[in-house]
Amino acid sequence: MAHKIVWLDIPVTDLERAKAFYSNVLAIEMEEEFPGVAVFAHEGDEIAGCLFKSDTPPSGGMGPMVYLNANGRLQEAVDMVEQYGGKVEQPPHAIGDFGLRAMITDSEGNHIALHSE
Repeated sequence: MAHKIVWLDIPVTDLERAKAFYSNVLAIEMEEEFPGVAVFAHEGDEIAGCLFKSDTPPSGGMGPMVYLNANGRLQEAVDMVEQYGGKVEQPPHAIGDFGLRAMITDSEGNHIALHSE
C-alpha cells in the first residue's frame, strides 16, 4: 500500500534556526537542496518533507498536525526542544495503542507532535 502522506512542507521565517532545531531534536541531517528549502534526510519510499523560507509567520497554530518520528528517543528529543528555541506544550504521554507523543511548538511557531512507539 502506498503511503497516505507523501510529503510535508513546514514554513519557517529563519531557515538556519529551523534547520538547527530539527537537526538536533530529530537527530537527522538536513540539506539546503534549493535556495530557501531544507529537505529532511530520507531514502527510497520513506515519507519526507522540507522546511521552506516564508515571509509570513505561522498563524494562530491552526492547521494540520504533523507527527514526526522520534522513535526510541522521544524524551531525548523533548529535552532539546527549548534549547533550540521551541516550547514543550505537552510532555510525552500515551496515546492509547498508538504509542507516545509529545506536543511541541518549534522554533518558528509551528505546532508539531513528536511520536514514538
